[in-house]
Amino acid sequence: MPSSSPTAGTSNGVFGLLCLGSYLLSVSYGTTFLLAMMLSAHGGSESDAGTILSAAMLSTFVAVIFSGHLSDLFGAAKAIAAAAVLLAAACLGFASLQAFGVAALVYGLMLGLGWGVFYTLGPIIVAMIIEPARRVKYFALLSGSMMTGIGTGPLLGRVSEALGYPVETAFVMATAASLLGGLAFIFIGPRLKRQSAKVGPISVCRITPRAGVTVLGSKAVWAIIMVGLGGAIFGGLSSFQTSYAALNHLDYSLFFLGFMSAVITCRLFIAGVIVKRDPYWMACGLTALIVLSILMFIFTVNSSATYVLAAVTLGVGYGLTYSVINGLAANEAPAGQTSQSLVLFSLGYFIGVFGFPWIAGRIIVSDGMPTLLWLILGLAVCNWSITVGRLLWRKRIATRLTAC
Repeated sequence: MPSSSPTAGTSNGVFGLLCLGSYLLSVSYGTTFLLAMMLSAHGGSESDAGTILSAAMLSTFVAVIFSGHLSDLFGAAKAIAAAAVLLAAACLGFASLQAFGVAALVYGLMLGLGWGVFYTLGPIIVAMIIEPARRVKYFALLSGSMMTGIGTGPLLGRVSEALGYPVETAFVMATAASLLGGLAFIFIGPRLKRQSAKVGPISVCRITPRAGVTVLGSKAVWAIIMVGLGGAIFGGLSSFQTSYAALNHLDYSLFFLGFMSAVITCRLFIAGVIVKRDPYWMACGLTALIVLSILMFIFTVNSSATYVLAAVTLGVGYGLTYSVINGLAANEAPAGQTSQSLVLFSLGYFIGVFGFPWIAGRIIVSDGMPTLLWLILGLAVCNWSITVGRLLWRKRIATRLTAC
């Protein structure tokens, strides 16, 4: 039964604004899935798009490492508002691109800085305003809002084309969305302080070498590895979905509609049930769905219907897996290290989602899309294997304890 206490009501109000601002900021990242298509129109290639995203990965490292310091010094809301300005500037820069060059890399660096700060501090804000017992559910709701924004980005490109405007129009709209999202976080700031005081303080957000070693030596390391592999799968498929669709004479918007609809539906309406189950078994079954979806992209996609089915299968597996392992990263962290675990969780995600497209773009240019799909399948199998290994290890420990 939902709580009717004043604290719960206040947290829900702040959380609603958090979701709205997160949706608006996430549109900027979603538009990067249009980079390969946009650069191709100007004589570029998938490799160029991957290089831009790899620049974003480098700046993301800086953002993730120092986002906690910024939060501790200025407050999480102000730090995200500043990140929104960087995201807006990056999108405006992409909209003006005529060819791949140094400017494109600069815009990629700005994107990584802005997205890294926002994506890292978002879950930490949830931990600041929501009691531990309710956090997994709210993590799922926040990630659903983010994914809605991410999915909106490429769809804006498709709508722009349908209306006769260039795809660059999507980046202009993402610029406006980022600025509005920044304003939402400025408005959240004072209310966030009041609500976090009611919930109780959490440990400082900044990451240190000692904290990093502590977290990576705990069970939370497996969630961090898994989110990195999942990010690589998501980044590899989404960043070059326009190329996959063109190769198979399909409409790339069908992928994003199917994938995002499944992710959003699952995170908003099903994740609350899933996260109450055994997370080890849930992670095993859901990562198996991801493996199945990649097999579908390789062998069975030959029409719009099968294309959407494969995208939906991927969305269900990826969307719910993320919610489960996000909760594991928080709950399996060492005592007093929840924020640091979430920071490293974000860093693992960024390594995959921004780093892997650099490899993927070169593979497409040199060996073709089919080779990339087989590599992504290998990553998916590795991810699933981790969940199987954790289940077997837990069973072994339980057997030993029973024997004693």
